[in-house]
Amino acid sequence: MIIEKIKAANLRGCGGAGFPTALKWEMVRDAPGEKKYVICNVSEGEPAVTKDGYLLAKHPEIVIDGVKLALSAIKGSLGIIYLRKDYYKKHKTRLKSLAAGSPIELFEETCGYLGGEETTLLEVIEGNRAEPRFKPPYPPQSGLRGCPTLINNLETFFWVAKIASGEYIGNRFYTICGDVKNPGVFELNKDYPIVKILRETGNLPAFEFFVQAGGGASGQILLESELNQPLCGAGSIAVFDKKKTNLCGLMKKWSRFFINENCGKCVPCREGVYRLDEMLKDGAFDAESAKAIIAVLKETSFCPFGRGVANSFESLINKLWNQNK
Repeated sequence: MIIEKIKAANLRGCGGAGFPTALKWEMVRDAPGEKKYVICNVSEGEPAVTKDGYLLAKHPEIVIDGVKLALSAIKGSLGIIYLRKDYYKKHKTRLKSLAAGSPIELFEETCGYLGGEETTLLEVIEGNRAEPRFKPPYPPQSGLRGCPTLINNLETFFWVAKIASGEYIGNRFYTICGDVKNPGVFELNKDYPIVKILRETGNLPAFEFFVQAGGGASGQILLESELNQPLCGAGSIAVFDKKKTNLCGLMKKWSRFFINENCGKCVPCREGVYRLDEMLKDGAFDAESAKAIIAVLKETSFCPFGRGVANSFESLINKLWNQNK
């Protein structure tokens, strides 16, 4: 039974949240409902994360096998591969060929970054505005069209197929970018500390640096002294030269991204990101005022989007801003 194998392998979702994969599959399998759905989420809208694109290019047949295993395990009616626009254009022909004869369809995204949030993805597939839903209910109980729905990241389905074939050895994929010699996507042990990942890939800098771990917008800022820990989030490491990096410029990049990708549904997130961006635009960034906005984002944002904003800004301000003044 594939779910038991997944449980024995202790596989967790590779999209960012790290939820136990076997538990999610059991929840959907055991939920009452005549129709059940499987969705492979290939939104990959977080900057500095390209591992799913790498797997689509290198191993699409293994991903399709993983989706088929999920359909069989939960007795699913339909599998949907939700692809961001450029991935859809690039890989649709190959994926359709691999999925031929199976109940697997492709869906081209109609939104951007927010499609990575599972309930927003459901709304988009149903033809609605790209906004997150209230939870509960959660997708395993009531997802697509009100039916139990299994949603996992593409890399998760890849590893499920590897578990089924007896080839899983506890690895995951990492995207490394920034001020490094060898940027790219690498497969290494999932429990390696960040410093070892950088060293093993020939990307440990000889200069003073910091990293943004887990994503290029919502990822946390970590100092050199904090890298002896496994990498969480979406599996990316962006390296920054500490002396050369303009912190205001970096935060401005984040604020522009979050404004462009904001759904505008909740006031704390909509207004909070706008205020942060305005401070950076005017060149009058005030760390204490920013911290007050961040606290509101953390506590009152409707979905993880606002908390992601808080994660990157707060960690940079607390760890680097005073050193830079």
